[in-house]
Amino acid sequence: MAIADDLKKTLTDPTPLYFAAGTADLAVQQAKKVPGLIEQLRAEAPARIEAVKNTDPKIVQEKAREAQEAVTAKFAEVLTAIDPKKLGETAQDLALRGVGVAAEYAVRAKETYDKVAEHGEQAVRTWRGEVSEEIVDIAVAVEPKSETAPEQPAQEPAAADSPAEDKPAARRATARKNNVKKATVAAGDEG
Repeated sequence: MAIADDLKKTLTDPTPLYFAAGTADLAVQQAKKVPGLIEQLRAEAPARIEAVKNTDPKIVQEKAREAQEAVTAKFAEVLTAIDPKKLGETAQDLALRGVGVAAEYAVRAKETYDKVAEHGEQAVRTWRGEVSEEIVDIAVAVEPKSETAPEQPAQEPAAADSPAEDKPAARRATARKNNVKKATVAAGDEG
């Protein structure tokens, strides 16, 4: 039964979809920067091409040969400095450090995944126009309950008798109506 529950939880978790939406939204944001980068490259290209044309190949070959000699000398120096007795200790130390670094990267990857998924959830809400509903939900949670119930608008009989009525949605709708009334009254008081 636990496997079925885990599978059900995995298949109903929206986080991967939010991650995909967040990735797409971030990609669109980055794609908007591309025309500016192309213009910058277009402006810099002639100077860079001219610099490459004016470079003497013999100078480049000489610098490459010097770099190769320096690397070879450093490698030989490192090989002569290796102590076979300490090599095992060093390898074990490096392996332990590697495990620590891998664990740290795993934690960072999870944090980044969560941030992108959260960004995706916000993007999806914005695309759907649900951001305003979230504000109303916060207002309902924060607004103190009065001892006398505010005057409720008359409900249609069919909606009130519906057994499948979504109570949280009904509360949000009522809160929206009350907030609109309060905003209208407040606007009338200011005028």
